[in-house]
This record gives sequence, C-alpha cells and structure tokens, in this order.
Amino acid sequence: MTLRKRHKVIKGIGIAAVIIALVLGGCYMYVTTHPQSIIGLIQKKMYQKGSPNSYQPIYKPGKGIKKNGQYKINDIAYGSSYPNSFLDITYPNTDTKAERSTLFYFHGGGFFGGSKNMGDPLASSDATALIDDLCAQGYNIVNVDYALVPDYHFPIPLIQMNEAMNFIAKHKEYHINMDKVIIMGSSAGAIMAAQYGTVISNPDYAKLLSIKPTIRVKQVSAVVVDDAPIDYQHMNLLCKMLVGNYVKGSIYLNKEERNRYECIPHMTKNYPSAFLLGSEYREDMNEMAKKLKTVGAEATLVDPYAQNGVKQPHCFVAQERGNPVAAKAFKKLTAFLKEKTR
Repeated sequence: MTLRKRHKVIKGIGIAAVIIALVLGGCYMYVTTHPQSIIGLIQKKMYQKGSPNSYQPIYKPGKGIKKNGQYKINDIAYGSSYPNSFLDITYPNTDTKAERSTLFYFHGGGFFGGSKNMGDPLASSDATALIDDLCAQGYNIVNVDYALVPDYHFPIPLIQMNEAMNFIAKHKEYHINMDKVIIMGSSAGAIMAAQYGTVISNPDYAKLLSIKPTIRVKQVSAVVVDDAPIDYQHMNLLCKMLVGNYVKGSIYLNKEERNRYECIPHMTKNYPSAFLLGSEYREDMNEMAKKLKTVGAEATLVDPYAQNGVKQPHCFVAQERGNPVAAKAFKKLTAFLKEKTR
C-alpha cells in the first residue's frame, strides 16, 4: 500500500470514528433527556395494550377472609383527582373493630410500574408476602396505589399519600387508628415515605412541595424506609433515568428540582423515629441515618454489608421467609415497631 493510500485509509477510519462518536453521543443525549423513550418500552411490555394509570380498579371491590385468616377489603377509592387512587385494608383477623396500630404501605416500581397487588417488579422478592407477615404481627395494613409516569410526575404520588391518609381519617367505619401510624415504603415507595416524613416534620419542606399535611408528627410512631435512592448526585445512570423521568422527564435536574426531590437536607429533629433498610442503596440510607442523628432525630439502620460484609439484593427484607439475613432484619424491624407503637 502506498503512503497516499495509507493516508486515505487512516482519514476514512478517522471520519468513521467521528461519525460513530457523534451518533453515540446523540443517542446518549436523547435517552438522558427523554428517559421515557426507554422506560415506555418496558411499560409497553408490562401492560401490553393497557395503561399503567386507570380510574378503574384492577379488581372488583370486595371483602372477605384470605386463606391465611386475615380479613381484607380491597380496592377502596380514596380519591378521584388522580388515577390509581385505590387502597386495600387488611386486618389480622375478622375482628375489624379491635384497637391496633396502622401501617400505611407504599409499593416500589421505579414510578413506572408495580402496584399494591403485584409489589415491585424491580425487586427480586415477594412484597405481598412481606405485607401479610407484617399484618400477622398485629397491624392493620393500608396498602396504597398511586399514579405513575409518563402521565404523572413528582410530587403527585405524595399528594395522593396525603389524600389516602385523609380518607382513612375521615372514614371511621373502617376502625383504623390514626394516632399510632407507621408509614412504610419500599424502593420508589421508600422515597415517598422518606419525603412524607420530611413533609410532616418540616413546614418549610411541605410549603416547598405545596402540600398541607393531613396527619401530624405526633400521630406517626415510625417511618420505615426500605432501600430508597434519595441522594440524586450519587445515583448511577440507570437510577437517574428512573428518578429523573419521575421528577421532570430528564436526568438533568436543576438546583431547584433537586432541592425539592432531595429530602435529606430538609430533615430536622422533629422527624419521626426512622427505621432504615439499606442494600442496593445503602449509601443513601447511611446518609439519611447520619443526617437524622446529626439533627437529633432517631434513626435505626440495618445495613448487612457494613455490619456483616454481606451483600443483599434490592429491598431484601421482603425475602424474610427464605433468606436468613432478611429474616434477621425483619425480626429487628418488628421489634422496633412494637417498641414504637407500645
């Protein structure tokens, strides 16, 4: 090959490399500024021709005894402003009038999927079994659905949390104790639980999100945050795509948007007693625990990797029926809740 031909080949390779780089860069910019383009494909596979949002319940509302003896009232409409405004109430047995503490639970699913019936599609565990086992500990469980992307964004699910609690407080016929409340969420639901705990304990944060809490701090015995990604700056790209898509439809959040989403800086000494479970997002849970302890609030952290050098999957506590590490965490959680609701 002559020198001239060699230069042409090198030049051609260089041009091709530049074109490939521009194409890849363009694809990256498009996906990161339009994460729903990817998430929408996942939703389409999950929901087929249906929608993740509906003003009609998945199942026909009803009530009855489950195989495990628990009594369930399903698909109660708690609001009409937003889709998926339905909740289930599960009692440990048929005595629905017994005096018990109340656990509000919010499912995970990256704000694009999941439900009170199916749990979190991103977690390798059975979240509905976790709810049954928490109920068996003697709690009335209020399991709440909320609206999902692409039609609804932050802070709509927090507004729906507020509506659900307001509904339960007003409807005395369900005999739900609103003076001993536990707020619990896993993954996306854990983000909501952490944020709502901040809303009820810091009026400035509530004002920032334009939410008027329907429940007071003294009514909340505990907040349980199960593996929540709430420190946006340190999230990996995949997590930023899920959270960014939920917040604004892009991973590039500005200072104001991050200030609204990231609740840790807004936590004060008035935050309710918190129980934190960290695995995939253990660093976020450590940051939250550190902040709460710094301001003088109570935080109990379960981090199997830091404490025992054992890595666990996302929201591992829901594996408590078959995973010894999860069973130990579940035992610690239930002991904590019994102490706080005594």
